[in-house]
Amino acid sequence: MKKDTLLVRGGRAANGPVNPPVSRASTILFKDLAAFDATRADRFGALRYGIHGTDTLFALEQALTRLEGCYRAIVLPSGLAAITAALTSVVKAGDHLLMVDTVYGPTRAFCDGLLARNGVEVTYYDPLIGSAIADLIRDNTQAIFCESPGSLTFEVQDVPAIARAAHARSIPVLLDNTWASPLFFDALAHGVDISIQAATKYLCGHSDVMMGTIATTEQWWRPVRNVVADLGFSTSPDDCYLVLRGMRTLGVRMRHQMQSALTVARWLQAQPDVRRVLHPGLPDDPGHALWSRDFSGSSALFGVELAVRSQAALTAFIDALELFGIGSSWGGYESLALPARFTRTARPFPLSGTLVRLHVGLEDPDDLVADLATGLAAMRVAEAAAQ
Repeated sequence: MKKDTLLVRGGRAANGPVNPPVSRASTILFKDLAAFDATRADRFGALRYGIHGTDTLFALEQALTRLEGCYRAIVLPSGLAAITAALTSVVKAGDHLLMVDTVYGPTRAFCDGLLARNGVEVTYYDPLIGSAIADLIRDNTQAIFCESPGSLTFEVQDVPAIARAAHARSIPVLLDNTWASPLFFDALAHGVDISIQAATKYLCGHSDVMMGTIATTEQWWRPVRNVVADLGFSTSPDDCYLVLRGMRTLGVRMRHQMQSALTVARWLQAQPDVRRVLHPGLPDDPGHALWSRDFSGSSALFGVELAVRSQAALTAFIDALELFGIGSSWGGYESLALPARFTRTARPFPLSGTLVRLHVGLEDPDDLVADLATGLAAMRVAEAAAQ
C-alpha cells in the first residue's frame, strides 16, 4: 500500500470502531499464574503492565511500523526522550560519537552534558561532509547521528553516502527525521538504522501532544527498546490516541503546508529586505539537488535571513506579525516565527544579516504574505531609527 493508504488504515482493526478506543491501565489482571508468565516472552507487545503500553499504544506502534517500513516502532513521551534513549542505546563510556554540527539544540546539550559526563567523546562534523565522514571514524566510533535538513540552517545531508561509510565499519546511523517525517523521507530505505521523530510536530499536527517515536531495523530494536524500558519512559494512551488521529490527515496537511510554505518562501526571495531564504525545496538552494534526489516533499519549516543586524529591527519585525505566533515547536496547523539562535563548531555558518525561523501553517498564504509585509515594513522603520 502507498503511504496515504497506510496513514488511514494503519493501527486499525478490520471490524469495530474506526478509531481505536483509549485504553488506560496500570495493573493488568490474569486468570492464573501461567497466563501471567506467558507474557514474559513479549513484555513490549503483550498486555502485562501499563508502563509498557496498552492497546492504544500498540495500535499507534503498529501504524508507525507500517508507515516507517521498519522492524518495529517505539513510542516515547517526547521527541527529546526519543533522541536521548536512542543515543544511550548505542554509546557508553569510552566510546566516540559523530554528531552533525547542525543538530537540534537540546540534542547538542545532551551530548555536551550527560554524555560527556559519562565518558562519551563527541565530535561535531560538517553536515556537508558526505562520504568523507569515513576520515573521521575512529576505532572506538560507535554511532553517527544525522539531522537532515539541519536545524535552523537547513543544510541537506547526503545520508546514503554517510550510511555506506558507516556500514563499512559496522557502525549504526541515527537520523532525526522530524522535518520531513516518513511521508517525505524514507529513512530506513536510505540506509538509516535508527530513525527518530518528534511526533509532537507533524504526526500530531495540532500542537496539543508531546511525543517521540523511534523506528529501527531488526538488529537495533531490542537494544533500543530495552533502554526505553530501563529509563522508565511511559507514554499516555490519551496522547497515543491523539497522534494516531493526527496521522490520518498527515498527507493532506503536509502537502498543503508544503505548497503554502513554497509560496511564502518565493515571495520572501523577491523582497529587498531579505538576503536569502533557506529552504531546500527552492531550486537555487545549495541543498536542492540532494533534496530532489532523496525526498518526495518538503515541510513548512524554513529560514529567512533578513537584511538587518540590530535587535530593535528584529524585534519590530516579529512583534508586528499577527498571524505568525511567537512560540516554540512547529508542525502544527498554526504559523510561527522565532529568531534562529544556534551554535556551530565544525564549520561557521556565514550570516551577514539576522536569521529567523518560520513555520507556515494552514492559514491562507496570501494572508501570511500580507502579514510578513507588515512585519518587514515595521523592521525598516526600526532599522532606520537605530542608525
